[in-house]
Amino acid sequence: MTKVAIGFDLEPLTVPVDKILPSRKTPVGVATSRKFMQIRSSIAEIGLIEPLSVGPADSKTGQHILLDGHIRLIALQELNYLEVLCLVATDDESYTYNSRINRLSTIQEHYMIRRAIQRGVTPERLAKALSMDTRTITRKMVLLEGICPEAAELLKDRQFATDISRVLRKMKPTRQVECVELMVSANTITVAYAEAMLVATPAAMLVDGKKPAKLTGLSQEQMAKMEREMSNLQGQYKMVEQTYGQDVLNLVLAKGYLTKLLENKSVARYLRQRQPEVLAEFEAIVQTVSLDQ
Repeated sequence: MTKVAIGFDLEPLTVPVDKILPSRKTPVGVATSRKFMQIRSSIAEIGLIEPLSVGPADSKTGQHILLDGHIRLIALQELNYLEVLCLVATDDESYTYNSRINRLSTIQEHYMIRRAIQRGVTPERLAKALSMDTRTITRKMVLLEGICPEAAELLKDRQFATDISRVLRKMKPTRQVECVELMVSANTITVAYAEAMLVATPAAMLVDGKKPAKLTGLSQEQMAKMEREMSNLQGQYKMVEQTYGQDVLNLVLAKGYLTKLLENKSVARYLRQRQPEVLAEFEAIVQTVSLDQ
């Protein structure tokens, strides 16, 4: 059985802040950004939650190279921290788990806020720690109320505005899933897109059975056309979803066959002389790496 090497020491180490050296230059303007203010407020209010990641101490100077947590280090320095908990890497690679993932999805943030409130943390204290308005904390806390589990599952790894939930709540579960699928497939998870789909949703698919007011600048005819096109788009999406796996398999098989075929110099020469258009198509297929091409 293959053994997996552990990338960090199992026990965190308390390191003096002045013994931690950044491994890269901090971009200009970071100290005045909203994200930095949130991190600073959070550390000031409830302390450091996620330890810094550092390399092993230098044998001569005792200093550690910082691998991950540059913004947190600046915040700690501003708050006059003298020591900080760190995870010490077992090698000098700058790769860390956190540098390869999105920080926090909107739904993950919702769960964290709900968990904190259930444990007795007040919305006011959370708002102060996260440098947010109390009303924003409340909206994030009720993010998934009225949202069906299937739609929430599609959005679980995404970042989006909380107002999208307000729009989705007006739709029935089936329509919620359809709209989220379209937004995810288009990689456009915005309030404007959600509101456009809400207006194009048939009354029978709405919770209160009432069509919303039309969007500014659109006539009734344009709205009806949008509704038809949205319905067609949903049908096309379902068809592509059903055949995508088979299409990819066919592409891989065809690409492999044509690659071997064109490696035959006699075949390639014949096509170049007699069927240049066919050769161009074959070469395009060989160079294809996805169905998007």
